[in-house]
Amino acid sequence: QVQPVESGGGLVQAGGSLRLSCAASGRTFSTYVMGWFRQAPGKEREFVAAITWRAGSTNYADSVKGRFTISRDNAEETLYLQMNSLKPEDTAVYYCAGSTGRSRDPFYSSTYYNYWGQGTQVTVSS
Repeated sequence: QVQPVESGGGLVQAGGSLRLSCAASGRTFSTYVMGWFRQAPGKEREFVAAITWRAGSTNYADSVKGRFTISRDNAEETLYLQMNSLKPEDTAVYYCAGSTGRSRDPFYSSTYYNYWGQGTQVTVSS
């Protein structure tokens, strides 16, 4: 099956905004949850946000709550992450991921997800 494709990353100054997109065409029919994760150099991949594909219920990591917004366009099969008030510590490769919901692992664990995009770099300068 086709791998999701992220876009929208780049270099931005602290306090700025970026909007990430994840095109997941052909994958969302069996998808229960989609999420965003990030991985900074030398650190483990960490949960950022998740959304149930049909109902649109959202969850966020405490570190991004109030600054980031996850959303989706069901018809376009696209996942978004609006990132505002960016901080240098938000610098990382951002990945989108999808899950059929069959895993017993929690939704904030990377092992809950069945498929991943290739990632997009976000760099926030101070």
